[in-house]
Amino acid sequence: MTFDEMKARVAEGQGFIAALDQSGGSTPKALKGYGIEDGAWTTEEEMFGLIHAMRQRIIESPCFGNGKVIGAILFEKTMDGESGGKPVPHRLAERGIVPFLKVDKGLEDERDGAQLMKPNPGLEAMCNRARELGVFGTKMRSVIKSANPRGIKEVVAQQFAEGARILSCGLVPILEPEYDINAADRAEGEKIMLTAIEEGLDALPEGQQVMLKLSIPREAGLYTGLTSHPKVLRVVALSGGYSTGEACAELAKNPGMIASFSRGLLQDLRHQQSDTEFDGTLSTAIDQIHAASVA
Repeated sequence: MTFDEMKARVAEGQGFIAALDQSGGSTPKALKGYGIEDGAWTTEEEMFGLIHAMRQRIIESPCFGNGKVIGAILFEKTMDGESGGKPVPHRLAERGIVPFLKVDKGLEDERDGAQLMKPNPGLEAMCNRARELGVFGTKMRSVIKSANPRGIKEVVAQQFAEGARILSCGLVPILEPEYDINAADRAEGEKIMLTAIEEGLDALPEGQQVMLKLSIPREAGLYTGLTSHPKVLRVVALSGGYSTGEACAELAKNPGMIASFSRGLLQDLRHQQSDTEFDGTLSTAIDQIHAASVA
């Protein structure tokens, strides 16, 4: 796919974006959920080899290329690896799936009810390399834990500032100011965040577009206006700790948002499953998430 074909696929595709970007500290947890315990590796390289094998199994599953998955978010080591004998971004594009890259370096300690992203001095170099490998866009995550206007505005401002750096490299950024779904004041805080996002979009130069990855809002339909904003290519939802069923039920209440699930996609996959069992389990999850995304 060309860049323009990828853009059209993301903007118009009737499907969802798979999040396959667990990295660093989240990898052991992801492997444990997959049925591989900590003692199964002795080095970090072996650990990443195991998670890459899991991702290869997903990417090569027949159901993953059935048109319902329109994009996939990758960890850097996954982007640099191969699947089906080809570089992962090329293999995904070959299957009609638009590749994205996770580019943040993790989170700062909490301040003002939020966690900003750590500094990322090498962002442009990573983006330029990703573009050469056929990647379409990026994803970066911050976390909001309370309705503190100062913290929320800082998170959103940082997301847009880093997004501008990514846009300058020719990639489309997914801005992800995740709101903790367990926060007691989430309904109030999400409205503060929405206002900050709208202000950030208004300040974007004409002709530029970003994507947004947001927690499914407490108030159904809160982000409907964002889904049709001319500077927003697509609004996607994270599962945020919900089970697959819970996330799909909540997502279906928000027309215009599509899924970008990790846990909601992978929670029932196990290393010990036969290929038939694995493909059937993955197919069931894909069908369920796809239905909620196009509801």
